[in-house]
Amino acid sequence: MRPVALALLGLTLALPACHGAPAPAPVAEDAKPFAVNEIARFDQPWAMAFLPDGRLLVTEKPGKLKLLDPNTGKSREITGVPQVAYGGQGGFGDVALHPQYAQNHLIYVSYAEAGDGDVRGAALARAKLALDANGGGALQDLQVIWRQQPKVTGEGHFGHRILFDRDGYLWLSSSERQKFDPAQDMKTNLGKILRLRDDGTPAPDNPFAAQGGVAAQVWTLGHRNVLGVAFDAKGQLWETEMGPRGGDEFNRIERGKNYGYPIVSNGDHYDGRTIPDHDTRREFRAPLVSWTPVISPSSTIIYSGDKFPAWRGNALISGLSSQALVRVQIDGDTAREVERFDMGQRIRQVVQGPDGDLWLIEDGPDARLLRLSPKG
Repeated sequence: MRPVALALLGLTLALPACHGAPAPAPVAEDAKPFAVNEIARFDQPWAMAFLPDGRLLVTEKPGKLKLLDPNTGKSREITGVPQVAYGGQGGFGDVALHPQYAQNHLIYVSYAEAGDGDVRGAALARAKLALDANGGGALQDLQVIWRQQPKVTGEGHFGHRILFDRDGYLWLSSSERQKFDPAQDMKTNLGKILRLRDDGTPAPDNPFAAQGGVAAQVWTLGHRNVLGVAFDAKGQLWETEMGPRGGDEFNRIERGKNYGYPIVSNGDHYDGRTIPDHDTRREFRAPLVSWTPVISPSSTIIYSGDKFPAWRGNALISGLSSQALVRVQIDGDTAREVERFDMGQRIRQVVQGPDGDLWLIEDGPDARLLRLSPKG
C-alpha cells in the first residue's frame, strides 16, 4: 500500500509510511542544540548568499534584491535587477556568487520571466555587483545567459536553484513546470538538472552533448520540482525535490541517470491517479529517502562547519509544509532522516554562514531571517 495523507474536515490523517523508516519525532524545544536569534525581516524572501565581507544578499520574490548588514540588521536595496513575472511560485529566485567573485564581482540571479501571451519560464542572468558607500549598490551589465525551453503556461515549478562546483561549472535545477512529460523529453530542458559553463553554455563533456540543442545542457533527467542542490566534501552532488501527492525525495545525483518522473514516483497525482512506485521500474534511479507525509523541501546544504561538529557531512533540509529543519545522515550510498527540528513557520532556505552558524529564512510576508548558533 502506498502511504497517503488525507485531508478531512480540516484534519490530516497520515497512514503509515511504506518507503523507508518512519520519520523521527521532532526534537523537543529544550533539547535543540542551537539558540535562535532574529536578525531582520523581509517580504517573501526566496534566497540568500554571503559576500566575502560578511554581508548578505537576499532576494524577495516580488522582484527586489536586498543587501543586509547582519551586525546592524539594516538592509538596502540593490538596483538594476531584471523584471520578474511574479505570481504563484514565480518571481525573483536564487542568487549566487561567481567562484572568482573577489576578482570579477559577478553574481548570478534566477527568476521567472514572462513570454508572449500567458507563458512563463525561468531565466538565469549574471551581472557585476557594484556596491556603494551607503550600504547599497546596483547590478551592472546584466546579461541573460540561460532560459527554460519552452516557456509554458502556469505559475508553478520553476526550480532554478544555482550552484557552482569546485571546477567552476555552474549547476542549475530546472523543474518541470507541472507539465509532467517534459521531464522525460530531451528536446526540452524542463525537469532536468543542468551543468553549464559560467557563461551559460553547456559544459563540453556533459553526458548528452552529442545530441546537441538543449539536451547538451543536461546532466540528469526525470525530476519534478528540484529546490535543493548541494555538494559534499568529495564533490558528490545531492538534491531534494518535491514529490506530487506524497513522495518527496532525497537523491544522490549520478551522471546521465534518469530519476523516473512522471513514469514512477513514490507519490501519486493530486487528482488521485496512481503513479507506479520506483521499485516497479529498476532502470530508474530511486530516492535514498522519500517522505509521505511530505516535508516540502525548499533547500538543501551539506554541513561542513565547526559549530555543529556532529552534523558535519550531513544534509540539512529546509521544509515548507513541515515547518522544519530536517537532518539527514549520509552513509556512503545510503541515507536516513535522523532529526527534525520544528521551527514553527514555513522555512524557505537554510545556508551555512562563514563561521559555521546556520542561517534560516522564513517564507511569506514579514518573514524572519534567523541565525542558529550552538547553545552556550
